[in-house]
Amino acid sequence: MEITDVIKKKKASRAAVHALTALYGLVCLWLFYRQSTADLTVAGPIPFESDLPLHISMIIEDGWYYSFTAYAYRLLYVLFGGTTAGIALFLGICAWATVYLTERLVCRLGKYGERSWFTLSLALSLNFVMPVYIRAVGEYRYVSYQSGNIWHNSTYICMRLAALAVLCVYFRLEEKYREGITWKDWTVFALLNVLCTGIKPSFLLVFSPVMGIFLLVDLFKRVPLKRILAFGSALLPSGLVILWQNFVLFGEKTGNGVEFRPWYTFALHANITKLAVLCSLLFCASTVVFTLKKLMKDKKYLFITVMAVLGFGEALCLVESGSRAADGNFLWGYSFCLFVLFAVCAVKWLEFKGKGLQKLLRIGLGLVYAWHLYCGLYFFIHLAAGASYWMK
Repeated sequence: MEITDVIKKKKASRAAVHALTALYGLVCLWLFYRQSTADLTVAGPIPFESDLPLHISMIIEDGWYYSFTAYAYRLLYVLFGGTTAGIALFLGICAWATVYLTERLVCRLGKYGERSWFTLSLALSLNFVMPVYIRAVGEYRYVSYQSGNIWHNSTYICMRLAALAVLCVYFRLEEKYREGITWKDWTVFALLNVLCTGIKPSFLLVFSPVMGIFLLVDLFKRVPLKRILAFGSALLPSGLVILWQNFVLFGEKTGNGVEFRPWYTFALHANITKLAVLCSLLFCASTVVFTLKKLMKDKKYLFITVMAVLGFGEALCLVESGSRAADGNFLWGYSFCLFVLFAVCAVKWLEFKGKGLQKLLRIGLGLVYAWHLYCGLYFFIHLAAGASYWMK
């Protein structure tokens, strides 16, 4: 086969995956529009039940602006003639774009050289993986477990897209900040953090402490303090956003606060809580166990894993008091951590060679990944057909 034929075949394969990604975006557009118009007051099972109508109502009817998405939703609601079509379109684009930012992250985490049909296929699959579902462990496919792929919460959908951009830029700058970063780099990184935090503060709560730890380690390795301060200071503007959100969400008049209640959130809807946690990251936990040597040598892999551990700790121990006690709002940061942990673990899984024990591990982990993927596809297809995110 000639080189030109190989190139044409690669282009055709990538075009096919582009088409599948576009189809996913269109299905998401349909799903989000139906969610946005769902009647949450009907008795019994609610078709297309989600948080989206509540988010829209809080903005349009109550005027409660707790997130940057509120301003976007208000504008889109007006531009589209007082309908929710613009909001659904915006969320559909976010879901579609997330696949491409996932691919960018995958390429940064692995040694793929260039983007191809394979990297885009892997990214698309990562946008479907969900917890391994075992009814005896947790009755509800999503609510009983923890997942990085969530289609019922609009602020998480937007936050995940922005958080992926932050992480990609961070990994790029981390490789060169010791020689200095430009004002343009600093500004882009700072603004992305502000945007992400303004949408939902959950990402900053799991990202900034780990970035701080890694910068502290670099300080002990005699990286110039001025370089560390220049890089780390890009997070400071996000702190101002956190203060604003803290006032809106936890001000004196809200009656809400934060409590230390280990296992409370995880145990709300699971039958066997600890097994539900394991089922949520079975592929990731297995991969980490079999790649411990790589974990300690690969800074990106280690960064994401430490971030996931911190996210788990926050979700495990912290609970909002007051009216939002059962909402599990400290899960969102952990959900994003699971999403990127699946990404880096998928990259490490594919690095196993096709010989001997490594071949067996590659096959075994592949079967576990396929199980996660099947559960996610099953859940998404039923959501698009009208099921509630409380489906069993």
